[in-house]
Amino acid sequence: MSRTGQDRDVMSAPHPDVASWGTDPYANALRNGHGPLFLRRTDGWLLPLDVERWCAGADAADLSALRRCEGSVLDIGCGPGRLVAALAARGHRALGIDVSEAAVERTLRLGGSALRRSVFEPLPAEGRWGTVLLLDGNVGIGGDPSHLLRRTADLLAPGGLLIAETAPHDIDERVRVLLDDGGASTAGPPAAPFPWARLGTSALLGYARHHDLHRVDQWDADGRSFVSLRRCRTVRTTSQAADTENSAAVISSQFPRNTSADSPLAGS
Repeated sequence: MSRTGQDRDVMSAPHPDVASWGTDPYANALRNGHGPLFLRRTDGWLLPLDVERWCAGADAADLSALRRCEGSVLDIGCGPGRLVAALAARGHRALGIDVSEAAVERTLRLGGSALRRSVFEPLPAEGRWGTVLLLDGNVGIGGDPSHLLRRTADLLAPGGLLIAETAPHDIDERVRVLLDDGGASTAGPPAAPFPWARLGTSALLGYARHHDLHRVDQWDADGRSFVSLRRCRTVRTTSQAADTENSAAVISSQFPRNTSADSPLAGS
């Protein structure tokens, strides 16, 4: 799937989520292993964020998604790393990305590999991932589902799998929100609202069709809703076939090795 010059400009610009999720409320919640933490709409409505579950091990609902993963796995918005760690334990080559330094640090402590990176920035092995994950509400990243799904399709190998978690009810909402910890964080000026989205399964499928992503399966587990979608396969030339066979080696070679605070981070 080709990318226009306008798309490249969008990807090179700093994304609002980088400044928002890198702030104290989220970092403190991950370091403490618990909330309270909310997404607060500008009208005052609060969406609780399940920090305790994120900081625990992968649960039965998580595993229902991880069992469907194929090949190398990219976890977008990996948070404290429970899914990356569980995938590694299952023998997958897995990489998490998150804009929060605290999230990446915690993933590394679990023995996972992670980059401090936005999904809209350049990433290793673009177009070669076997599976991309958008769980824990991460279909909302950026507040523009069509843009996010187009980017996700670009990251997947032909025939690759997107596994997404959706809202358990029919919704297609784009809002501006703030991270809110109930007043526990007092340092620094308040962050600006940032764009976010919430999607039910039908809304996600509607956006996905425009980006060559087609439903494979959908299911519920422990009150959570999931859907898997496959990127269309392209006609394979000889060079494309060789590229696919070597994709695991390429992904392995591109996994980060340095731990500079201003650079991608990864486990040793």
